[in-house]
Amino acid sequence: MLRNEGDKLSRVIVCSPSIEYFNYKNRVLHNITQPADKNKAIDQHNNLKSILEKSGCEVIDVPELKDHPNSVFTRDACLCTPAGYIKLRMGLKTRVGEDIWVSQILNSIQEPEYASIKEPGTVEGGDIILAGSVAFVGLSKRTNKEGIKQISSFLNALGYQVRTIPVPSPYLHIGGAMSVIGPEKILYCKNVFPDNFFNGFNKIEVPFNTFVSGNVICVGNNEIIADISNMEVINKLKNTGIYIHTIDLSEFIKGTGGPSCLIMPVERK
Repeated sequence: MLRNEGDKLSRVIVCSPSIEYFNYKNRVLHNITQPADKNKAIDQHNNLKSILEKSGCEVIDVPELKDHPNSVFTRDACLCTPAGYIKLRMGLKTRVGEDIWVSQILNSIQEPEYASIKEPGTVEGGDIILAGSVAFVGLSKRTNKEGIKQISSFLNALGYQVRTIPVPSPYLHIGGAMSVIGPEKILYCKNVFPDNFFNGFNKIEVPFNTFVSGNVICVGNNEIIADISNMEVINKLKNTGIYIHTIDLSEFIKGTGGPSCLIMPVERK
């Protein structure tokens, strides 16, 4: 069950890079900015899994989807909710099919399907952040208006108040500019969100440096995982008493993904 991304993370799906993340003819079509170093990427991903496991989280590691370099970014294909998962519909053409693949994985671990996004709607998981009674949703190049209409209807029916915002460049998803880091605590980038967007939450504002400046993983119990390049965010959070697991994920930032993009939260407690 997942209702609040600020709760303790207890079960995730990840996809270790092995072949597909490094195997493509046109990296632009896959939104990969630079080729990743294979050995470094594998080591970095193993480190991420190790931190998650040591925190008490069950890590379900699945093989890459053939011909889908972005399948390592498991967050985007489905959204887990208290009523079951919502099968999303990918906004990047080269990622089409990942939604079916991840839904099959979720079915195999007895997660029920609650709903699915239908054509012409597109929604990617990086554009949805669940925060208790509120769902923050981004209108982006990957998540369109029809997709927002459909996902909002599903989430409203589950008791969420949906708050939507256009995602400005250079952020790919809303998750690059904000993260939930506690049950009622939001980390967000300056000059992206309206003043009242986070009403009802404790807020920590950070500067914009990269397209993943607001992207961290909340492990729970006042602990987060952050990329080592995000030093201003790391230092600011340390000063608030939050414990930071600092990790190098440079080879995945080359694929336009931050820490939270590499996990699909299935359960939080």
